[in-house]
Amino acid sequence: MALSTDWSARMGLGVPIVNAPMGGAAGGHLAAAVSAAGGLGMIGMGSGGRPGPLAAELAALGDARPFGIGLVSWVARDHPGLLETALAAAPQLLCVSFGDDWSWVARAHDAGIPAATQVADVAAARRAADAGVDVLVARGAEGGGHGEPRIGTLALLSEVLDAVGVPVLAAGGIATARALAAVLAAGAAGAWVGTGFAACPEALTPEPVRAALLAADSVDTALTTEFDVAAGYCWPPSQPERVLRDPDGRLTPVNAGQAVGSVTTARPAAAVIDDLCTGAAALLARWARSDLDGVPVQ
Repeated sequence: MALSTDWSARMGLGVPIVNAPMGGAAGGHLAAAVSAAGGLGMIGMGSGGRPGPLAAELAALGDARPFGIGLVSWVARDHPGLLETALAAAPQLLCVSFGDDWSWVARAHDAGIPAATQVADVAAARRAADAGVDVLVARGAEGGGHGEPRIGTLALLSEVLDAVGVPVLAAGGIATARALAAVLAAGAAGAWVGTGFAACPEALTPEPVRAALLAADSVDTALTTEFDVAAGYCWPPSQPERVLRDPDGRLTPVNAGQAVGSVTTARPAAAVIDDLCTGAAALLARWARSDLDGVPVQ
């Protein structure tokens, strides 16, 4: 059973997988590896994103295609050269999230680039669709890093799919074949995977952070604004980040979603994608046979 959706096929992808554009982890090498494995590799510029670092990661990407770029709205606002650099690179998808300024959408469309954004509830999804955004990312409260922790992934995905007519990617808690199969069965156009790729050797993740991710259980995350306040970043209180706690229960500046307990080895991105998609395809095929034969499956 081939694993594909209408959206992933239109994008020229081999599989409906997008790596989340995690600042500090999703650089050019990870994006290239994800794209080479059939997904959509994304370069992410987080709170400290600037034109120079983006240009460096684009250079690391090389000739890998397709690819996307993810920016934080208020960072792009404060550093206009960041959006300029992103548009000049002509990505196959530009995602700008965590803000209410939609002027970038027209600029992306003028450059022939589809626009995406992350949403945390139905009202935000409708605003984005009305603003002309082409692809929505339904980011559930389980997700790592920043966002509004309002609704769990499956509940949010279901509501957004019923509310808008554009493709919707599912984000938050997707690091296993079962989770991927579940969101695809629900109607997602693809999966937006963050924590599942953060420990890959191609990621920018420093080795101590990678080790912390691999040792963590899914109950070892918490929401906080502590590190943003300390760094002077402009994240609003409504958009905390989900981070790891250390073995003593103290917060650490390591972004991780609630699927972190399923990330136990530092495998190449291609291996992560193969396991996710092979397993999900097998599950979906079994569920389809169950529907036909009346045979329960687990």
